[in-house]
This record gives sequence, structure tokens and C-alpha cells, in this order.
Amino acid sequence: MADPRSVTEGREAAQLPLSLLLALGWLVPGLGHLLLRRRLRAAVFFGVITVSFVVGIFLQGELILPQPGDPLSYVAAIAIIGNGVPFFVAKYLGLGHGVVTSAAYEFGNTFLLTAGMMNLLLLLDIHEIVRGHKEW
Repeated sequence: MADPRSVTEGREAAQLPLSLLLALGWLVPGLGHLLLRRRLRAAVFFGVITVSFVVGIFLQGELILPQPGDPLSYVAAIAIIGNGVPFFVAKYLGLGHGVVTSAAYEFGNTFLLTAGMMNLLLLLDIHEIVRGHKEW
């Protein structure tokens, strides 16, 4: 059960509506935590997710989009798009086509998928902080 003080602190820190915090937290990794005055947490999350995404791109990972007839590609696409702005920037720059013959291709995909899933999980953390279910 959450401490009543943590509920009040979470709501006071959230001066923006929860839906806007979640959208901003998805678009820019760590931004939701920064807006909730969790600076160290925001910096760590931004660094980990951004580095994972960049490593995935350098390892010839693929920015997977849904493919008709391949149901798992839809799940992977959700994870990849979960990266937010880095995904859109990489697509705009023509990166992330993936080189299947590269020895590091699967490792690159793993980094890209993991970065996106971490960012999506951070949205749950933002939600819990705002609702006061998380004290630290």
C-alpha cells in the first residue's frame, strides 16, 4: 500500500496531465521522469536506452515493421516503435535496414527490441509515480 505522502508528492510533481507525461516519456526516453523531477533516473534511462538503440543500429539491426502473414512482426514492431523519437530519426536518416548476412544482425535486433521494450516499461514507472504507488 502506498504511503499517503508519496501519493501527494507524485501528484504534485506531475503538473502535466498523465496522458501528456506518458506521450512525452514515450517520445523521448527519460523525459517523463525528468518532468517528474527524477533527474538522475531520467539521465540513466535516457543513456541506457539511447546507447542500446545506437548499438543496435551499428550492429546492423533492423527497424522491424509489420509484415503481412507474419504475426510476430507486429509484436516486434510495437517494441521497435517503442523507442520513440530515435526510431523516427533513424527511419528518416535511412538507417536500420538490417543486413541479414551480418554476423551481428541478431545482436543488433536484440539491442533495438530491448531498448524499445525498456522505454515502454518506463511508461509504467511514470504511471506508478504519478499515482503515488512508488515511493522512490
